[in-house]
Amino acid sequence: MEIAELKAKIRDIRDFPTAGILFKDITTLLKDGPAFRYVIDAIASRYQKERVELVVGIESRGFIFGGALAHQLQAGFVPVRKIGKLPGKTIEVEYELEYGRDALAVHEDAIKAGQRVLAVDDLLATGGTMAATLRLIRQLGGYVVGVAFMIELAFLHGRDKLKEESLHSLIVYD
Repeated sequence: MEIAELKAKIRDIRDFPTAGILFKDITTLLKDGPAFRYVIDAIASRYQKERVELVVGIESRGFIFGGALAHQLQAGFVPVRKIGKLPGKTIEVEYELEYGRDALAVHEDAIKAGQRVLAVDDLLATGGTMAATLRLIRQLGGYVVGVAFMIELAFLHGRDKLKEESLHSLIVYD
C-alpha cells in the first residue's frame, strides 16, 4: 500500500474542534481493515529488532495504535492518561499547551527501571504531549527505544521538541 493511498483514507474536517483548525480524522482509515493493518505492520516492523518490552500509548487515540503495536511486538501496554483517570497511585507531569497547561499521569509501577519502551500516539503536532509522556517514562526509569506516530504535521515542527528521539512518522503532511 502506498502512503498516498493511506492519506486518501484520512478525512479532513474544517473548523474542528475550533474555527481555523483542519482536523485530520483517522476514523475513516481505522475502519478500513487492510489499511489499519498496514499501518500497524509498517510501524511494528521498524521496531521489531529493538526488543520492545512496553508500548506506552497516550490517551485516547494512542491507545488504538499502542494496543495493536504491543500485540504485534509481543510487549506489554501502558496507558498514559489525563489526571484522575487511573485508579492506582500515579506520577504526573504538567506541560504547556498553546493556550494554557495540561497534565498527564501514569501508574507509578507501570514501568520498571531499564525497561525498553516504545512511545506511541496517532499524530505529532507541536510535540508537547509526547514530550510530557517521555518525561514520565524517564522519571520511572524507562529506556525509550523509539517514538512512533501514524501522522506528523511537519509544518508545526513538533519533531524539534523530540529531536533526540528515534522518531518515526508513517504519514507526513508538510
